Amino acid sequence: MIRRLLLIGLALLIAAPAAAAPSKIRVSLKTSEGVIVIALDMKHAPITAGNFLAYVDQKKLDGTSFYRAARAVGNPKRGFIQGGVHRDARRSLPPIAHEPTSKTGLRHLDGTISMARREPGTAMGEFFILVGAAPSMDAQPGGKGDTAGYAAFGQVVSGMPVVRRILAARTWPQGSGAMKGQLIKQQIRIIEAKRAG
Repeated sequence: MIRRLLLIGLALLIAAPAAAAPSKIRVSLKTSEGVIVIALDMKHAPITAGNFLAYVDQKKLDGTSFYRAARAVGNPKRGFIQGGVHRDARRSLPPIAHEPTSKTGLRHLDGTISMARREPGTAMGEFFILVGAAPSMDAQPGGKGDTAGYAAFGQVVSGMPVVRRILAARTWPQGSGAMKGQLIKQQIRIIEAKRAG
């Protein structure tokens, strides 16, 4: 009888599927303007979401800042905020492979978090959060020039009012290139980044 029960138990263990890793992991960014909670999409963008989670788990984002408020021309309530390690080699992890939206199926919608980069495959520890949809940031296969887009990897689930306040922060009028008029005068501190329940 005991042997039979042990064999049944063993058969159930073998037949049971292994515990799957969660497809969404929440991260809390405690900033000097309030808390932003993001759900990382580990299923569709495992490389990019995993990279961001490594920065969180290794405390590399603690003490960094949101330093850029890129407001849309003609509609300053839309655009994106950018933050992260910003040229701090001591905090940077190696660059990661690019996961374009054409492969992940994710899109740059209101509240999407995505990786900043130069060329595809150069993303490290800088990221941005959208206010309003930006389909132009999605991959555009078949287009001319750099059509790889940016690597979306999650969505804000709480704290969009904080994101909007950061987008409205006062910026320096000077500057050059794409960042002209977008650098925040008093950078918004990322006090702590950690996994959230």
